[in-house]
Formats: sequence, C-alpha cells, structure tokens
Amino acid sequence: MTAPRPPGAPAPPASFHRRSTALAGRLPELREALDRWLTTLHLDAERREDIVLAGYEAMANTAEHAYPGEAGPVDVRAEALPGRITVTVTDYGTWRPPQSTNGLRGRGLLLIDTLADHSAQVHREDGTTVTMTWLTGEAPLD
Repeated sequence: MTAPRPPGAPAPPASFHRRSTALAGRLPELREALDRWLTTLHLDAERREDIVLAGYEAMANTAEHAYPGEAGPVDVRAEALPGRITVTVTDYGTWRPPQSTNGLRGRGLLLIDTLADHSAQVHREDGTTVTMTWLTGEAPLD
C-alpha cells in the first residue's frame, strides 16, 4: 500500500491541518492541499485517490449542509501513523439528516463508507465530525 521512501529522503510530516471557509469555491484548494500532503507519504495512486475523494466528499457535505444560508469554517485534519491514515473533517454548523432524493443525490456518506476502511460521523450541537481511516499495511507501533 505504501512505497518505500528513497534512501536519504526525509520522513514526511505525520500530520496535516487546514481550516477554510466551507464554500464550494474554496474546497478545491483544500482538496489539493490534502493531496499534496498525501503525496509525501508515498501511497499508491489508487489509495491516495480514495482518500482525497472521500475527504472532498466530506468537505462538500459541510459546504452544502452545515451552514444553510451562510458560510462557516471547516477543519480538515489528517494523521499518518504506522498502519493507518486518518482524515477528519469537522464543521461547526447544524446537522441536518439526509433528505429523501430522486436517487441522483444523497450518496455522499455511502461513498465515504465505501472508500474508507472505517468511517464514523459524530453529530454535536455545535457541528459534525466525519472520521475516515485507511489501513496502509505498515506494521503498527508496538
């Protein structure tokens, strides 16, 4: 799942954090920053694409659902530990249960669940956090 680092290459940063405004026009920049950080981890392309797509879907849900009629912050955090990569997307808006759709929309959480090895959502009075974890095949810490 991960390619070895070239000899002498510095270890990648173990964590990533960005805060942005949860607006559709701002999210591509956030997605690209996450992708650049993941590139330093030397993951295979398919795994990296899964992480970026699921993370972006969680960000898009924040922009679309958490702040009706206004814009608010979204935090994207990621951590690389031996054996796993975890990405969390947190908003500070209002949780709105998924609405029934015509089948063309409303599949974001299903997509996240499909792409991540583990995922969970925590809904609070002050926002929602989506946590997604991917196993990397590296040996865990003892």
